[in-house]
Amino acid sequence: MRFSSVLALCGLVVTAAGVSAAETKVEVKNTHLCCNRCVQVVSQILQKVDGVTGKCDRNAGTIAITAKDKESAQKAIDALAEGGFTGTIDNKELTIKDDSGVTKGKVKSLTLTGIHNCCNACNQGINEALGKVKGVSGNTAKARSDTFEVTGDFDAKEVVKTLNAAGFHVKVKK
Repeated sequence: MRFSSVLALCGLVVTAAGVSAAETKVEVKNTHLCCNRCVQVVSQILQKVDGVTGKCDRNAGTIAITAKDKESAQKAIDALAEGGFTGTIDNKELTIKDDSGVTKGKVKSLTLTGIHNCCNACNQGINEALGKVKGVSGNTAKARSDTFEVTGDFDAKEVVKTLNAAGFHVKVKK
């Protein structure tokens, strides 16, 4: 009887260790987090993902995610992208999917949607990023609007890549 109790206790310890071993931590870096509203929106997004907690460092532009498992961590990353946030990930098993729908080649106009643009500082970040893309001559981005048009004679893929590098996730409006 005593031997079986010891075995049962060992099994419980192994099971508990297995649960904690499945925990996944990931840091999303280079995310646009210019204001407290950005941080609040990220927190709201992560609260909706079961088994996930997160903490933003606004000054560093990072989001630290702790998830019960790899699948939950991926769901959190996907939810952040859906909310208009992106960045680089320090975990090779997880990815920010390219769901932008952008095609290669030069265009004169491109309508983008789904970007997080809660304030004038977000909008300024968008404008600064677009200003780095050769051939972009204008855009209609306005604070508190998640859809805008980019105009000029530019490579569409370069616009999306540059906005992503600035921490903004966008999709091409069809």
